Order: sequence, then C-alpha cells, then structure tokens
Amino acid sequence: MYKILIMLHDGDDYIRMNKVYIESMPVAGQYIIHSDGLPYYVEEVTTFVGYVSSKGAIAIVVVHPAPKDAEVNNLYGVDIVKDLDDPEYNKKEE
Repeated sequence: MYKILIMLHDGDDYIRMNKVYIESMPVAGQYIIHSDGLPYYVEEVTTFVGYVSSKGAIAIVVVHPAPKDAEVNNLYGVDIVKDLDDPEYNKKEE
C-alpha cells in the first residue's frame, strides 16, 4: 500500500484534498475515482525519493475534475462502498 497526498489543481490554485492509501500508483493521463465518488484526471505524479515517515506520504498526485463530457462520467452512480469495497466490509454493515 502506498500513502499519497491528493492535490486538486483548480484554476491557478492547488488545494490539498486528503491523504489516502492506494494499492497501485496512478500515472499521468489516467482517471481516478476519488472517495467523493467523482472522477478526476491525473495531471502529474511526483514521488519523494528516499523519504521515509510513518505519518507522511510518498507521493503527491495532482488532479483536476474530469471534464463533464468525459466518458468516465458514465460511471456516475457507482456506490464506492457497495460496488467496489471489500466484500468482508459489506458483511459488517448487514
């Protein structure tokens, strides 16, 4: 698992979204679905070389919201917990 910091690039501003754990590192040009259920386009991935910290991240992933006409928006309505999460997690909720 990788701990990364997601930064939103909105106009001229960079806004910290959150730190998340991911299983595979995204690459520039890829779309990701964030925990808010919205698709984001990955602009850039910057990793910290030799950086070790139990509280810190190993990379900054810069994203911006997917264009409204992007095909990835057809995934709207996906329930992250119900449709994508670990089945064992869903059993706990029942």
